Formats: sequence, C-alpha cells, structure tokens
Amino acid sequence: MMEHVLLTTADLLQARCAHTTAALDEADVTRLLAQIPGWRLEEGRLCRDFPHADYYRTMAFVNALAWLSHNEDHHPELTVTYNNCRVRYHTHSVNGGRGGLSHNDFICAAKASALAQQAPQDQPLKDKAVQA
Repeated sequence: MMEHVLLTTADLLQARCAHTTAALDEADVTRLLAQIPGWRLEEGRLCRDFPHADYYRTMAFVNALAWLSHNEDHHPELTVTYNNCRVRYHTHSVNGGRGGLSHNDFICAAKASALAQQAPQDQPLKDKAVQA
C-alpha cells in the first residue's frame, strides 16, 4: 500500500514502485489519468504512443525506458516501429492475479512521459558514412 495519496504529477514522479496486489478503483484511475496528459485507457491498460523522428531515436527512447523499468521493477508492454514506441502499462499481480491498474502503472507512465520530454526533438540523423 502507498504511504501517501498520489495527487499530482510531481507526486507520481517522486514515488517509487512497490509490490502490490491492490487494484485502483475507477475513481482513482480517473483522477490519476488526469495527471498524465497524452495517456489513455485501452482494454484496461494505460497506453500512449511516443513518436520519434527516426529509428535511432525510437530505440534510444526504448533503451532509456528499459533502464527506467528495470529501476522501478515494473515493465511495460512495448510495440516498437521505425518511428514510434507504443507503451502499455498494467499490473499482473492485482485483482487476485487477473490484472488491472495500480499506482505503479501511473508512476511509470509519468516517468516515461518525463523521459520523452527530455529527448532531443531535432531533425532525423543523416547517414554520415563516407562515400567512395
């Protein structure tokens, strides 16, 4: 159980994931969803697309997200394409193992959004190989 109620995006960014078996109720999900712009509910999961200029930047985001996920010990479902990474969060251990949303999903979603905001938004990289 969380030590305090997560009310703001700043609270989510400061919080750490913890093992839980308690799913959030609909009111908590609605309240927390408002704190993570760009995220939506899709089939009971938190979902967001993170578009990038090119494959290199997409993979850089994926690798940074993998590091974040490892540190929080809460891992998303990822769909990676050339210039997009779709991220889906849900917690397998809640609702008696049936899954659902927990505070951990919102903590990681907020941190994934913050990570994306730190990424450079410049033009795609050009091939710098020397041509013969």
